[in-house]
Amino acid sequence: MIVNPLRRLAGQTAVYGLSSIIGRLLNYLLVPLYTRVLITSEYGIYTEMYAYVSILWVILTYGMETTFFRFSQSEKDKHSVYTTSLLSLVLTSGLFLIVTLIYSKPVADWLGYAEKVHYVIWFAFILAFDAITAIPFAKLRQENRPVKFALIKIINIGTNIGLNLFFILLCPFILTNYPDTYFSDFILLFFNSNDLVGYIFISNLIASTLTLILLLPDFPLRNIVFDFVLWKRMLSYTWPLLIVAVAGSVNLSLDKILLVRLLPDDVDAMAQVGIYGACYKVSIIMTLFVQTFRYAADPFFFSESGKLESRQLYAEVLTIFTIAVSVIFLMTVMYLDVVILFIGGAYREGKEVIPVLLMGNLFLGIYYNLSIWYKLTNQTIYGAILSLVGATLSVLLNFLLIPSMGYYGSAWAAFAAYFVMMVLSYFIGQRHFKVPYDVKRLIFYPVLSVLLYLFSGLINLENQAHQLLINSFLVVIFFIIIILLDKKLLLSVFRKG
Repeated sequence: MIVNPLRRLAGQTAVYGLSSIIGRLLNYLLVPLYTRVLITSEYGIYTEMYAYVSILWVILTYGMETTFFRFSQSEKDKHSVYTTSLLSLVLTSGLFLIVTLIYSKPVADWLGYAEKVHYVIWFAFILAFDAITAIPFAKLRQENRPVKFALIKIINIGTNIGLNLFFILLCPFILTNYPDTYFSDFILLFFNSNDLVGYIFISNLIASTLTLILLLPDFPLRNIVFDFVLWKRMLSYTWPLLIVAVAGSVNLSLDKILLVRLLPDDVDAMAQVGIYGACYKVSIIMTLFVQTFRYAADPFFFSESGKLESRQLYAEVLTIFTIAVSVIFLMTVMYLDVVILFIGGAYREGKEVIPVLLMGNLFLGIYYNLSIWYKLTNQTIYGAILSLVGATLSVLLNFLLIPSMGYYGSAWAAFAAYFVMMVLSYFIGQRHFKVPYDVKRLIFYPVLSVLLYLFSGLINLENQAHQLLINSFLVVIFFIIIILLDKKLLLSVFRKG
């Protein structure tokens, strides 16, 4: 039976969403806890450390996931592709772990955490374990086994959440309310209430270790093949992807690191990083959808590449995607006064930065869709160039804007970088791999969502209930316009064949 490819992509996106969106949303339930238990400067430590982690993780995986997908599609010996890419990550992750453990004290001193060397050690193991599991997870996606993928992801997230609740809520509760009991004596053997941030990191380490154990059955412990010739070809394909990934992570994370170093001396930099990090968590609703879509889209785009109508399909996918992210933007900003209650009161002063971050992430999502052209044509060097342009612009604007605008400067820097990358990718891509994108639709929906948001701001009623009613009416108008213009396209997602 012929399966409608749009329906298949939507179905796989939904299943991957079980682990990525639902799982991450469960994980985000920790954000209200963090922003109510931790002061802004402590949450700033959390934000800064994970900013470093996100950059290091893409370096340690160096584009091997996409490379694995590409070579699994083109090579006959798929087992050799799998074991070669897996062993490559095992070797480099092991080397990283050894070097980091040897130099953990100098690294901690450089980061400004001289008394917290254990943070560096814990994250070295987290990064190594997560990098090693990247290829087994990619194999599950390549083999269209989203259920197992989702199950392991949810176990990871559930473990992390459970341990966070144990360390941050249960342990302090027992020590406060039952100080002279066996339970409190036991907790005092391993618990230090003055380092709650550290227990967030410990929870992550345990969850990453468990994930590695659960994926061990997918490791080829007997028939191990390392094809050196194949490996060199894979590295030739992947090194531009490494630049793409590093530049992308710089765009996403370097602003939190630069804030600590570029804000004026009379500003509590770590507290500002904490506020920005919390507001970024709210805006990441958009990123969750984009990431979930990418999990399904990467193998989908490669599998459809040899078919006659593939380019028309890519165009339709981007139109549907743009509608979806425009809806997410509008729904979030129209109900921002409600959404912002997600984080603690001390962090809400930064809520005006959220629409800027949301629209920047919308641009990034469209860019990811457009970027399929250089992957399918093996011209990944263009991906490296585009990402470097975006990263350079982002860093430059951060240096220019942070001293005067603070974290608002960081948000506008990301907005500008993603917009430039999106526009350049479209025009360059059309020269090398022409896809009949409906450009008018791609511009119309994001612009309309912004105009409706700005119109709502002009009304600005003092009564919040009345304002939300007006906003709801504007959202309904947006949905009506979508139905009038693209009902047929949206319904095509649900056709069976």
